[in-house]
Amino acid sequence: MAEPIRTERKGSVELITIDRPERRNALDVPSMHALRRALQRTATDLRVRAVLLTGAGSAFSAGGDVAVMGEYLARGELAELFHALTGEMESAIREILGMPKPVLAALPGVAAGGGLSLALAADWRIAAEGATLVPAFPTLGAVPDGGLTYFLPHYLGMGLAQELLFSAARIPATRAKELGLVHEIVPADHLARRALERATELAEGPTFSYGATKRLLHAAFGGTAESQMMHERRAAVEAARRDELAEGIRAFKEKRPPKFPPPA
Repeated sequence: MAEPIRTERKGSVELITIDRPERRNALDVPSMHALRRALQRTATDLRVRAVLLTGAGSAFSAGGDVAVMGEYLARGELAELFHALTGEMESAIREILGMPKPVLAALPGVAAGGGLSLALAADWRIAAEGATLVPAFPTLGAVPDGGLTYFLPHYLGMGLAQELLFSAARIPATRAKELGLVHEIVPADHLARRALERATELAEGPTFSYGATKRLLHAAFGGTAESQMMHERRAAVEAARRDELAEGIRAFKEKRPPKFPPPA
C-alpha cells in the first residue's frame, strides 16, 4: 500500500504532501497518523525552517473519507471511527499550531471539512484560482472538527462563522481572499512554484521570531490585554538572547538586508 503522506526536502523547506489523489486526499486514520508523525519529525529538525503542506493532484483535501465512514457504519462502529479519526486530527492540528517555524498551506483545489481545518491551522495560505473552501459538515449531518469552530469565529467573527457552518456554503478562492481565509491566489500552474518561493522566503526569515509570533497570535484569542502583554514581554526577552535579533539590529545599522542564522 502506498504511503498516504509524502515528504521531500526543498532546501530549508520541508514539503509535506497528502498523497491520496485517487480519493481527493480524503483523510482517514492512517493518513492522519502519518501526517502527525511527519510534522513531529519536522518540528525537531533544525535544518528545516519552514513547512509547506499541500495535497497531490487537484485537491488539497476533501475532508474525512466518506467511503471508510460507510464501512464503519455498516459494522455499527461509526462512533469508534470518529473517536480515532478526530483524535488523530487534533494531534496533527496541534503539531501545526505548535510548530516553531512557519507552516504554509498550498491549496490546488478543494479544502473541505477536516481538510479546511488543516488549511486554516497554517500560518499562510496560497490558493489556486479554482480552489474552493467548503465547511461540508452540514451536508453529512456531522459536527465540525479539527478546530474549525475555533478558527472560523476568530478569523471571521461569529456571524459569518454561523453563516458558513449552518449552510452548505462553497467559498471560491476570490471570496476566501476577501474574507482573509487565504492570503494569495495564483494560477493553478503557478501554485507549486509560488508556494515554494513563499515558503523559502519564510525560511530565510527570523525563525525564532516567527515561532514566537505564532504562539502569541493564538494566545491572544483566549487572554486579556494584560496577559497578552505579559506573554509578549517574555517572548521579547527570549528573542533578545537570540542571534536573530542581534543580526537584525546590525543589518539595520549597516543599511543592508539581514541574513538570519538558523535557529540554535
